[in-house]
Amino acid sequence: MEVTRVKIAVVGGGPAGLYASLLLKKEYPSWDISVYERDPADNTYGWGVVFSDATLSNLREADHETHERLTDTFVRWDPIDIFYEDEHIRCGGHTFAGIMRSDLLAILQDRCRDLGVEMHHETTIEEPTELADEVDLLIGADGLNSVVRDAYEERFQPRIETGSAKFAWFGTEKPFDVFTFIFRENEHGLWRIHAYPGTKSTFIVECTEETWTNADMDELGETEALAYFEDLFDDHLAGYDLLAKLYSWRNFPVVNCRRWSIEDRVVLLGDAVHTAHYSIGSGTKLAMEDAIALLEGFREHGQDVDAALNWYEKERRPRVEALQAAADRSQQYFENVERYWDLPPQQFAYNLLTRSGRISYDSLKMRDVSYADGFDRWFQRYQYTPGDGTPAESLPIAANQPLHQPLKLRDLTISNRIAITEQPTSSSDDGMPSSTYLEALIERGSRGPGLLLTDPVAVSPEGRITSGTPGIYTDEHVDAWAEAIESITASADISIGIHLVHAGRRGAMRDRHHGLDRPLPNTQAWELLAPSAIPYTPGGHVPREMDDEDLEAVRMAYSAATERAVEAGFDMVQLHAGHGYLLSSYLSPLSNERDDVYGGSLENRMRYPLEIFDQVRSVWPDERPVGVTLQSTDWNLNGFKTYEAQEVGAALKSHGCDLLSLVAGQATIRERPKYDPTVLADFTESFRNELDIPVLATNYVTTYDEVNTLVGAGRADLCTFTPLPE
Repeated sequence: MEVTRVKIAVVGGGPAGLYASLLLKKEYPSWDISVYERDPADNTYGWGVVFSDATLSNLREADHETHERLTDTFVRWDPIDIFYEDEHIRCGGHTFAGIMRSDLLAILQDRCRDLGVEMHHETTIEEPTELADEVDLLIGADGLNSVVRDAYEERFQPRIETGSAKFAWFGTEKPFDVFTFIFRENEHGLWRIHAYPGTKSTFIVECTEETWTNADMDELGETEALAYFEDLFDDHLAGYDLLAKLYSWRNFPVVNCRRWSIEDRVVLLGDAVHTAHYSIGSGTKLAMEDAIALLEGFREHGQDVDAALNWYEKERRPRVEALQAAADRSQQYFENVERYWDLPPQQFAYNLLTRSGRISYDSLKMRDVSYADGFDRWFQRYQYTPGDGTPAESLPIAANQPLHQPLKLRDLTISNRIAITEQPTSSSDDGMPSSTYLEALIERGSRGPGLLLTDPVAVSPEGRITSGTPGIYTDEHVDAWAEAIESITASADISIGIHLVHAGRRGAMRDRHHGLDRPLPNTQAWELLAPSAIPYTPGGHVPREMDDEDLEAVRMAYSAATERAVEAGFDMVQLHAGHGYLLSSYLSPLSNERDDVYGGSLENRMRYPLEIFDQVRSVWPDERPVGVTLQSTDWNLNGFKTYEAQEVGAALKSHGCDLLSLVAGQATIRERPKYDPTVLADFTESFRNELDIPVLATNYVTTYDEVNTLVGAGRADLCTFTPLPE
């Protein structure tokens, strides 16, 4: 709809509504713009607001005068301080500016008045639909509990997910001079503090629901709660009192809307349409940049309101979603800090700094080279004393990056943190690895990974994935593998692992160039084994439900394959218990419907994979490691869950597992995978730190920066590496 004189009503007098109003009024002085705000003009709710350098640049370009007034009021700082119990770690290069929310609102209100925006404070809009009928555009900038969004809920389709942590906002006269994170444990649990400077410093207290309940915060009033935290953080508050406004504890709500504007010419800005966790300090930034994007929509399409709104959402949504993704990772970190509490202080701090994915090893080098070099020196010392982290007597002058540090698993020392794994191949003949495949393996080994892991190698003819899957079930196979291993290790310090698999019901498939999981014709297929007689694909080959004789035969096949792997000279064995192959099919209720001791409860479903592991461990040399590729989720509501995988991982560790490699999906063709480049790293991180076991990250890692970040932060111990084509 194109009009010659636009009349706009803005519901909400926060940063989003005020900034949108002044920008539009400045650009189009003839437009009628009115702001309706339920609170008084001198509202003092809230504490400090934080901006980054990039945000300040955007504000300067949008309206120079507002930018000048804001920057004259800003408190600026550079470092981040992290207090881990009594340890203090500082990292510079994180430039921020802060302003009290009340000062920000006053500046925006003054600018609106200068430009002729009408403002109606202490005015509650109870029927936004009636107001929308009177104007050409209704802007809903009324925050988290938006009445505009609620009035059109069926059309905006909001989704609100509530976080698990409890938090409360306080202030203090104590002059914190930089962004400060404080972590402290007492008899009630682990508390996290987000504090940052301002005329009055902001002091956010966060904890788990359990800690909050243990401390009786649900029963304490404001005075008692303030006294509790003043005592707990007395060394940081230095005698200053904590202050409260509208004292309350909340769980952070993450807001997302399917639509940002509707045909009635109603649009949402700021927290009304999306939120981002306060730990990345971007709520006000998002709101004001929404206003800038809305202005740009009108600049693109003149007074065509509908086109301007479409442009606003199309251009703005991807940027917001990217920042929300970072905020979600940061929120997950703070909700699960207990997971990292046993990390050494230096690694704990590094994990915190890189939590959201926006800061990495390389960017820390650019922000604060002294901090980054010091971390490298610490990490190198730590690797030589992995038991307790006690530093060596002397500091190394030239420390290697984390990816170049060795990893010790039992008596095996892996020279660096890069692992190269081969994808399933189909060039073998009756299990005999082809010369083409072995030459490719040797070439990969020549590139210097710390660990070279074969593609899945079948323990028996019936355990092959395709007719071309390599095996290690005859003495001739051993000779071929041994020759390749000798060629690889002759010129490089490389550890070589064999990835043992029994395909189970996912066997007897065509080569992958025909398509994934396409069964062989009946005349070419072999009999398949599985926990239950359920085919992997509709119309696929039906496996035979394994009886006692089959169970024993497969145990012995793994045992014989392991003995042959010893003879061939492999340094490590990795058992494949993921991706729908035999061992993972026992774990998943989608493929295991047995009613004996190997089916039903998780304890029963993990029984056979553990028996296989024990059999392998018993014949593999004690000084060499055994790892497991473990299914972390089936990505199916009725399938194998992550919490179950953690129980299996804990059981494997107790049985002597030395390394876990987490994979996901492919237990069935009916799945809803999460297409996120960080999801497998997230699984890896949680298993590593909750189970205290080394892990191999299987996400798509293509740069040394990613390896350094994952390993340095304690999210992984090894990383599969896929270098980009040169």
